Amino acid sequence: MHASEEPRIDVRLGNSELTLLGTAHVSRASADKVRGLLQGGDYDAVAVELCPSRHQALMDPDALARMDLFSVIRQGRVYMVVASLALAAYQQRLADQFGIEPGAEQRAAILVARERRLPVLLVDREIGVTLKRTAGNLSWWKRFGLFSGLLATLLSREEVTEEEIERLKEGDVLETTFAEFAEDRRDLYVPLIDERDRYMAARLREEIASKRHEKVLAVLGAGHIEGVAGHLREVPGRDPRAELAELDRLPSPQRWPKLIPWLVVVLVLGGFGYGFYQSPGLGLRVVLDWVLINGSLSALGAAVAAGHPLTVVTAFLAAPLTSLNPTIGAGMVTGAAELYLRRPSIGDFGRLRRDTATLKGWWRNRVSRTLLVFLFSTLGSAIGTYVAGFRIFERLFA
Repeated sequence: MHASEEPRIDVRLGNSELTLLGTAHVSRASADKVRGLLQGGDYDAVAVELCPSRHQALMDPDALARMDLFSVIRQGRVYMVVASLALAAYQQRLADQFGIEPGAEQRAAILVARERRLPVLLVDREIGVTLKRTAGNLSWWKRFGLFSGLLATLLSREEVTEEEIERLKEGDVLETTFAEFAEDRRDLYVPLIDERDRYMAARLREEIASKRHEKVLAVLGAGHIEGVAGHLREVPGRDPRAELAELDRLPSPQRWPKLIPWLVVVLVLGGFGYGFYQSPGLGLRVVLDWVLINGSLSALGAAVAAGHPLTVVTAFLAAPLTSLNPTIGAGMVTGAAELYLRRPSIGDFGRLRRDTATLKGWWRNRVSRTLLVFLFSTLGSAIGTYVAGFRIFERLFA
């Protein structure tokens, strides 16, 4: 995309003028265009296609290196951190392969705005809300398939294809990673694209109404400006705050998925009881099946993640017990054990972003390896729970 190709739409809201500049998030020309407009124009505010979390990640890319890893494990935020690292790894590969840093035009807009002492408006929806609303549109098996596919896409390839670069010229990294899944999929398109267009339009309306900005430059991905402009041109009627509240509302959690682990516990314990009722020998064999299958598969997961030998033993001992207590996962125990046995150094945190740009680096860095121990031992225990359950059923009723 050349400098002359950046699409631009001017919209008037009452006494305020908005310039919507469509940019490519991997284009140096777009960053230059943003600098030129801000340095040569008389704008009194700059809006960027960022939420607070993504703004922090863009302006402080080493924030993940300062995380409290134990708190991440204890609070169950491992999946979000792994996803963030995978996205950061994708960006790092782009920078290494093409000399392109995604979001350069957003960073340029923020830095020039700071130099000119202009307010920076973060108008995009919080990424966590977008992901949760996206997940809320999908059944649980589609969520698992989507999450697995995304991680495989982000982590499996060392090289970024030219096709992905072309996609990045129209959307951001988040949209591009979903692109192959989102084609002709309205359940993904609505929360990822359409709702965000509505959200950014409502945020611009809200800022202009409250702060009375007279001339605003909005730096948005080229794929968003038509949608945002369309919503801005709609006849004013709805309070933007009401629209934002609606678009920020998280989907109501379904109750039945939370009941499944407890149902499994009841069935397993019932199987133990029925086995001992039949005979002490059968009861012992049923318990032994549970311990060996569940513990072995969780230990295998920890071993695949290259966990410490004592972490592997911990997985074997902990999984049969944690599987009978849905409030504590095997990964919480194994992750804590790995963290205690192989405490990451300051250098591990400092190298985290670069190490996770390669598949081998995930196993080499002690921080990311601890996260892998959590994930793989949890997965092994989950598989072991159902395999052992079927084995117990077979013993009792064959």
